Amino acid sequence: MPRTLRAGQGDLVLRTSFHPLTVAAVEPLCDDAAAITFAVPDELAERYAFRAGQSLTLRRVVDGRDERRSYSLCAPEGGPLRIGVREVPDGLFSSWLVRDLKPGDVVETLPPLGSFVPDLSAPAHHALIGAGSGITPLLSIAATALADPKARVTLLYGNRRSDSVMFVDELADLKDQYPDRFHLVHVLSREPRESELLSCRLDAEHLRAVLGGLVDVPSVDHWWLCGPLGMTEDARSVLGAFGVAGERIHRELFYAEDEEPPAPLTHTDATVDGPSAQVELTLDGRVTTLTMPLQGATILDAA
Repeated sequence: MPRTLRAGQGDLVLRTSFHPLTVAAVEPLCDDAAAITFAVPDELAERYAFRAGQSLTLRRVVDGRDERRSYSLCAPEGGPLRIGVREVPDGLFSSWLVRDLKPGDVVETLPPLGSFVPDLSAPAHHALIGAGSGITPLLSIAATALADPKARVTLLYGNRRSDSVMFVDELADLKDQYPDRFHLVHVLSREPRESELLSCRLDAEHLRAVLGGLVDVPSVDHWWLCGPLGMTEDARSVLGAFGVAGERIHRELFYAEDEEPPAPLTHTDATVDGPSAQVELTLDGRVTTLTMPLQGATILDAA
């Protein structure tokens, strides 16, 4: 006998039900990351409308096991249903998405969920601090907030090298579109920058220096943190020392609060055997330092 649903239960059922969505596009972002766009049929359009900062849960069956992973949406509100994925070494789900998924494939998905969502009903100054794949929800927040001509966004984005930066072109496009209202700061830990201040890891010491030197902290209305656990904890501590109230600091974690945090990923840069040289490559204003052998490789190969 069918159950009678109380008011509000029907929407909850719909929000917790998976639907098969067709992959519309898979766009490589760098060697180990991709953006994946899903086609949403008209009858599901309202159900899959999302807020900036929300995420999408995907499901697949592997060896008889129901596997689920959540990935943040990277598009602005009203844009396509698009997620950013960085491959985790030996990752059961992320490797499949980045390496094997193709347009036309079908993936089971939940409607968008999540509370890492800014109130954009009034213009404000939003500051975003992210590292690695933590840029994904921050890009959605930045692009959505900047649509308000009175809003401002400051983004502090840390990576290892310039060739590991996700969404580099889209960030540059936002900077070109909103040069006076979008302050973009790239920080690289394994590649020299024009300023020593920007060649570092985003730990407490360097966050304190970068924020103190480059950001008007008192002018910021809300802070949004997304990235490795240690970075977000350091950022909260540093912001607290700057006098930022806790209710104005928002953090996105990629694991449940009551679970043991995952071990941080480590990355080993490729080494060159034999005689080598350091080469600086400039492309679209970005400078990349490469180490390449004196024989047997071209600059394009090394890049």
